[in-house]
Amino acid sequence: QVQLVESGGGLVQPGGSLRLSCTASGNIFSSSVMGWYRQAPGKQRELVATITTGGTTNYADSMKGRFTISRDNAKNTVYLQMNSLKPEDTAVYYCALEWRGLRSWGQGTQVTVSS
Repeated sequence: QVQLVESGGGLVQPGGSLRLSCTASGNIFSSSVMGWYRQAPGKQRELVATITTGGTTNYADSMKGRFTISRDNAKNTVYLQMNSLKPEDTAVYYCALEWRGLRSWGQGTQVTVSS
């Protein structure tokens, strides 16, 4: 079973930036679609961004132009660069790995945007 470990969350002021990282165990990372999702208190988990094995990216509309997803297959790591953060970006951010129709989740990392 693959394990995903996120890092990089924290407290940031509005307009600030954070970079999240997620490292996967095992040897299926390079053949997996990777994604970031988030869940705010009292809300459903929502898509932030995905990146395919070939590097094609997809973003939720509210993140376009502010967030950038990338991957480093040599390091089994996916990144989420978040710029121009807003208070409404406050949530637990989860990394997800999709391989052969199965999805695995990380434990989540808290991002709080507040002055």
